[in-house]
Amino acid sequence: MKHHLKRALELAFIPLAAAIFFVEEVLLHYLGVAMAAFGRWPPVARLERWLAGLPPWAALLAFVAPSTLVLPVKLAAVFFALQGRFGLAAASIALGKMLATALLARLYQVLRPTLVTMPWFLASETWLFTWRDKLYAFVRALPVWQKTKALLQRARSWLAELVSGPAPR
Repeated sequence: MKHHLKRALELAFIPLAAAIFFVEEVLLHYLGVAMAAFGRWPPVARLERWLAGLPPWAALLAFVAPSTLVLPVKLAAVFFALQGRFGLAAASIALGKMLATALLARLYQVLRPTLVTMPWFLASETWLFTWRDKLYAFVRALPVWQKTKALLQRARSWLAELVSGPAPR
């Protein structure tokens, strides 16, 4: 019974972990690249320089303020859902979360040097990333994760070979 429970938990946990890994490693990467490019636009670059010069308490306020920007998106999603337009509700939530995540990630990059001057923020950040890294190590060590990763690598190799054509002889 114990083995079956462990297997069931692995099968339920792996898709969730894969989704989290996808968001963290792929989506956040490309959102970060896009936000960095946006940050090179002169008005945004000036704003980022101003934000970087804020005192710690103001930097913290600037860091958490974008969370309030998601509220209108959530209200729009409720409106769409009440109208029976569930696709629009889901799309508005997904788009709002994606934009809020991109903005928060960029603000984190800009404000982190100031935020870590507050000891409690640095301790919290250290604890959070340590916990995340332990969780990722646990997931990566699961046999089902490693089998899935090997299967995906074989599929990528096969697709790359298919696209590039037969090897020259």
